[in-house]
Amino acid sequence: MIHHRAIDGIELLSCLPKKTAARRPPVLFIHGAFAGAWMWSETFMPFLAAAGFACHALSLRGHGGSAGRQNLDWYSIDDYVEDVAAVIAALDETPVLVGHSMGGFIVQKTLEQRPLPGAALICSVPPQGLLAAQFHLLLRKPQLFAEINRILAGHYTNTATLREALFASDVDEAMLTAWLGKLQAESQRALWDMSMFNLPCLRAMHRPPMLILGAEEDVLVPSFLVDNTAHAYGVPCHIFPGMGHAVTHEKEWPQVAAMLRDWLETL
Repeated sequence: MIHHRAIDGIELLSCLPKKTAARRPPVLFIHGAFAGAWMWSETFMPFLAAAGFACHALSLRGHGGSAGRQNLDWYSIDDYVEDVAAVIAALDETPVLVGHSMGGFIVQKTLEQRPLPGAALICSVPPQGLLAAQFHLLLRKPQLFAEINRILAGHYTNTATLREALFASDVDEAMLTAWLGKLQAESQRALWDMSMFNLPCLRAMHRPPMLILGAEEDVLVPSFLVDNTAHAYGVPCHIFPGMGHAVTHEKEWPQVAAMLRDWLETL
């Protein structure tokens, strides 16, 4: 069961196990751009709770059910890092952070400020930033690049575009429609921060155990950039074949959740 509460205006969803297994740290999920805590609540959170992990997911300010939507374009990556810090402070134990896409970038920036028991980056923006991914998308799929910029401007796209951007395999139309209804604009300032103005400083970062995962058919964060991230941190990565960016809702999502569970059990 998913429980809802707010911490200083930040929406927090929690899914708790019936009995927490010994020595298993809590997990805090951080969503990507255009999304919210909702993206974890139907798949990864109940899956890991069933394995004995206390799971939490926040909606960054201006996202999901959190306050501040009217000021979205003013928010920086540092503001989002503050939201994560506020939630960590409210939890009984420091969690493992799991970030998807922009959320993975926020995890990296959080590591500049504090040690963590572990950090998982899933289809994450690399420490080198977004520019390579943007140019790659522009060259490979210029129409999709244009449609994503329409979303940035607050205009919703159609399900065909959403499918192309996020999924590689067949997906349920009802789920696509639900995603379309929940997607939102993203802070242009935060996107510029991820492009060039506030990249992670590798020398300043704490280095906990890290898990780096990507998707073979991801058009937003291509697998070669996931390889670059793994190389930057000196750890291996795993690329899931035949999957797109939205690995939390691809039909094979249990494979990704299981690899995350198995890694968490080693911490």
